[in-house]
Amino acid sequence: MAQYLEDLVVGEVCHFGHYEVTREDVIDFARKFDPQPFHLDDEAAAKTHFGRIAASGWHSGAMSMAMLVEHFNAVGHQGLGSPGIDELRWLKPVYPGDTLRLTWEVLEVTPSRSKPDRGSIRTRTEMFNQHDECVMRILARSMVARRV
Repeated sequence: MAQYLEDLVVGEVCHFGHYEVTREDVIDFARKFDPQPFHLDDEAAAKTHFGRIAASGWHSGAMSMAMLVEHFNAVGHQGLGSPGIDELRWLKPVYPGDTLRLTWEVLEVTPSRSKPDRGSIRTRTEMFNQHDECVMRILARSMVARRV
């Protein structure tokens, strides 16, 4: 089954994903991409508003992307990439031991006027932890293939 632009409906909401955040992954990501002390060191993190090691916001974004791609591959989503993110908000810290999931909502579906083989969508992706707290929100645009 393939999911093309014509299959997406404004207001459609999908719930999916299951991502277990490990201490090792948080520290590994931080060492490579965001080496701030509160992502790497228990003692330093304890002295901050986080209270303990927290995942980088960029790591949270990467974890959401992993869940999105897994879901899109499962449903045959015909994505063609993204021209960018309109808004990204980190609403609560993500900690080792958290289990994350996503809610993905289609906000706009727009066929291209100049390229009949594609269109774009605007979506809201929200990431929740195991306490059903929204920890991150992304408003983004993506290109999707059309049936030709």
